[in-house]
Amino acid sequence: MKKSANTRNQSLLQLALFLGILVFINILANAFYGHIDLTEDKRFTLTNATKQQIKELEEVVFVESFLEGEFPSGFKRLQNALRELLNDFKSMSGYVEYQFTDPLGGSAEQANEMMEQLSKVGIAPVNLQVKTDDGYSEKLIFPAVIVTYKGRSMPVNILENNTPSLAPGQDQIALNNSISLLEYKITNAIKKLKSLHKSKIAITEGHGELEPYQTARFDAALQQYYDVGRINLDSFTMVDAAQYRLLVIPKPRTRFSDKDKFKIDQYVMNGGKLIWLIDRLSADLDSLRLAGEYVPYDYPLNLEDILFRYGVRIEPNMVQDLRASRIPLQVGVVGNAPQFDLRPWYYHPIIFPEVDNAHPIVKNLDGIDFQFVSTIDTIKTKTPVKKTILLTTSEKSRMQFAPSRLNFDITREAPPIERFNKPKQPVAVLLEGVFPSLYENRVTENMSKMLEEINQPFLAQSKPTRMLIVADGDVIRNAINKKENKIEPLGYNPYERYTFANKDFLLNAVEYLLDTDGVIAARSKEVRLRLLNKTKAREEKTKWQLVNIVLPLLLLGIFGGMFTFLRRRRYG
Repeated sequence: MKKSANTRNQSLLQLALFLGILVFINILANAFYGHIDLTEDKRFTLTNATKQQIKELEEVVFVESFLEGEFPSGFKRLQNALRELLNDFKSMSGYVEYQFTDPLGGSAEQANEMMEQLSKVGIAPVNLQVKTDDGYSEKLIFPAVIVTYKGRSMPVNILENNTPSLAPGQDQIALNNSISLLEYKITNAIKKLKSLHKSKIAITEGHGELEPYQTARFDAALQQYYDVGRINLDSFTMVDAAQYRLLVIPKPRTRFSDKDKFKIDQYVMNGGKLIWLIDRLSADLDSLRLAGEYVPYDYPLNLEDILFRYGVRIEPNMVQDLRASRIPLQVGVVGNAPQFDLRPWYYHPIIFPEVDNAHPIVKNLDGIDFQFVSTIDTIKTKTPVKKTILLTTSEKSRMQFAPSRLNFDITREAPPIERFNKPKQPVAVLLEGVFPSLYENRVTENMSKMLEEINQPFLAQSKPTRMLIVADGDVIRNAINKKENKIEPLGYNPYERYTFANKDFLLNAVEYLLDTDGVIAARSKEVRLRLLNKTKAREEKTKWQLVNIVLPLLLLGIFGGMFTFLRRRRYG
């Protein structure tokens, strides 16, 4: 009896010890969060910049997601990825809270009221086609969140898609890209809400640059996060790099004086960032339509020497590419009515980033609509400047050098494919590093006086800085719908009726040039889409059925037989 009591007490003691260990492990797990990311693409590992942004929170950041309700499994995957990301944020800081809300839940009146509220803050629904037994049905979803911090809110679209609807079969790539960019988008919104002061961005004028209404969509996209204004270089003694963090030069068409170039040069030397959007040749579709043919000429910009000094040369040519957008051309007349047809216009290439290009400016971008673009050569510089080619033409491209005549004959017959033999021509280049001054040992007396007025020394080498050169000024220009008197979205092609990724490309470039915290590194994360090879699956159907069904039963039978044999041998 005494032995039985001791055994019982010992068992209870072991049980209590086991439960105590479990409680202790749970306390440690709550106090110290961690996990091991064994995925090849490291999808569950946050970047260091993201961790820093979350740890520096001073008040609660609240994320309200509207991706809630009944929708296909693909969007459930996006929803789960967002929830996992927010849980990671919450594990690092007690200042992170989130909520998932179904905008279409409740009565019809409540749903309409919610949709109206979301529309006011810039959140539009996506029309999703869902496969049913009777065909396809349409459903509205809201793949967006609102991030709130210190009384300020910012809407964030989490679906990477340029069209207002998603057809079956088209959503998987868009969803995969969306999951890849979740961390960057949410962290970037938090970073902007934490910033008390908006950085200033200046768009130049006075050299025939695009008018404000022609860059209105770009300006509006920036104004939510930055102070954006126009400056005329003639109005400034020098451009202060500390005041204006970025200078955008959108399609200049008249000459830059040495005085203006000196201001730009010393702006760069003091760490200023630049986006050059340059048309080397004068070519315009409207002028070509009026005249029937056209000979492009060099714009007298006087910028060749400064760009050469910084490490690039824009060639006096125009790219032709078989991967191009279409324009309407008259192909006949029926009665008194002209008949039009959409034909590829090889001078308007659609540029897609290379699949293996992981640079955050172009990562996961859709095609970008270019018009009469030239090629860019990179030049060796006196100082260390890293040159990154961001965008190139397709495998089937060629160059047409000036002077040469433009007309529409190339669209009226099959193109000579064998002549499109100059693939992968650079059209956008990123420069990073220490730049040499164009005016080293060339400073005139007037230039010295300009520097003396603001008590600024001449710098022959720049502070570490960045600049982007794009050999097409129209990449920033939004179309104007004259019939409806409205400004189209940036990147919208009225002939193709499609919005290309021009805005995303330019906004990513601005983010990268001005990013000092490294948040944009999260754009380089890649979640790979591993699709099932249906053909191979059908061919090997029997094999894998045997492996998954028969083999486990066979192993179980062998184990049972061996166990029975050994048991009889031992106890028989």
